[in-house]
Amino acid sequence: MTRRYSSLVGSLLYIGKQTRPDILNIVNQLSRFFEKPNITHWKAAKHVLRYLKGTAHLRLTFVKNSSMKLVGDADADWSGDLDDRKSTTGYYFKFEGNGAAISWEVKKQATVALSSTEAEYQAMASAVQEAIYLRALMNDFGYPMKESTYIGEDNQSCIKMCHNPVMHKRSKHIDTKLHFIRERVENGEVGIHYIPTDDMTADILTKSLPRVKVEKHRYVLLGN
Repeated sequence: MTRRYSSLVGSLLYIGKQTRPDILNIVNQLSRFFEKPNITHWKAAKHVLRYLKGTAHLRLTFVKNSSMKLVGDADADWSGDLDDRKSTTGYYFKFEGNGAAISWEVKKQATVALSSTEAEYQAMASAVQEAIYLRALMNDFGYPMKESTYIGEDNQSCIKMCHNPVMHKRSKHIDTKLHFIRERVENGEVGIHYIPTDDMTADILTKSLPRVKVEKHRYVLLGN
């Protein structure tokens, strides 16, 4: 079963990374059991297949003459992996408006976060790196980004850390390389703003959600 499982989940992972970000969270979790999958993992993988079959009409939809302003969200599932207690980062970017996402990522964080704020901060660092890359890419295409790229965040403490250059006792242990976020905020490349958890579309990339929320956030990601 291991070989069949690896083949199936590998294919689902490819689909999630290319055209269906709405399945990427669960597939990312399933990919952690490539070496020793059990029947529960196999059934979960087949459930994803059934979901894709039932939503085969969905696809990335882009709107003609849409805004060229980049926006996105970043989120983290703190200590979500029960084996090593590492958190999961999720973010996406799109052009402002009703079109689909143009970039998204789901990945386990490299280090264990000691708080939800730290987990969110690590996720934001990854999102800011992607924003910088996308801004440079747009500039190469002849569309320089004159305005800040705004990234949504639902953790108020994380937002304060992104703006406040003072190292507090609760955050002094965090790797200093993550603090480049503040420089990018100060020079106007990115802006971090608060989004209520109920409206945090990146939640679909880091957590298992009820059907109503899946459909709500899926619409934002896919544009339909």
